[in-house]
Amino acid sequence: MRAALLLLALLALVPLAACGKKGPPSPPGPPNEIIYPRTYPTR
Repeated sequence: MRAALLLLALLALVPLAACGKKGPPSPPGPPNEIIYPRTYPTR
């Protein structure tokens, strides 16, 4: 029973691990309203 619950939890969490924003980070907001442009670290 415990192994089945662990397997079910892993199967539910694996698809969520792939979620995330693609591409390099960018400052929030419209490009014409960015006051302080800077490069953001990728880590």
